[in-house]
Amino acid sequence: MVKRNYLNNIMIVAFCFLFAAAGCAKKMVKKGPAAGDTASADGALYDADGNLIDPSVDVEEVDIRFNGSEFTDIPDLNAIVFDFDRYALTEEARVTLKNNAQYLKSHPELQVLVEGHCDERGTLGYNFALGQKRAKSVREYYIRLGVAGKAIGTISYGEEKPSCMEPGENCWRKNRRAETLVRKQNDGGDQAILPENAASEIRETR
Repeated sequence: MVKRNYLNNIMIVAFCFLFAAAGCAKKMVKKGPAAGDTASADGALYDADGNLIDPSVDVEEVDIRFNGSEFTDIPDLNAIVFDFDRYALTEEARVTLKNNAQYLKSHPELQVLVEGHCDERGTLGYNFALGQKRAKSVREYYIRLGVAGKAIGTISYGEEKPSCMEPGENCWRKNRRAETLVRKQNDGGDQAILPENAASEIRETR
């Protein structure tokens, strides 16, 4: 009787081990996020088809804000807007960013700065953090679409630079935005060489 109980215990332990191993195997073959997600929970980046981006691809953000401080917006690159208190990209935003990415990939000489903005609701600190998350979402999506990560920097202005000053949702929506600005630098000089179709207004980052 003791021997039979001993064998039964061994079989139960073995069964539990095999069950746990099967569960781990399923986890190991887990696919990347569906197209449209910006990143996985562990921060890994995926391309537009949900495939893990090659780790050899340089996706680390470099600080380009003070390497010649002038960026400008151009007609070829459109801003996107976000839902209230969100930094996820909407379907409309993805379409706009895909068009932007096509232009950026055809002009690899440009450096890119993504600005994150918020409406006036919320504290200053919260809005600065939210604006940065919005800028990061855009940057990550550009990388997924094939824009060189080493050329893209981000900055948040929170609620400090509204594009619309009227109270109400119609105006607030315009302020919950991310803008893509560019510059083309010369060989080591401080003066930025801008694209030919650059707007007359030059943005100065800080």
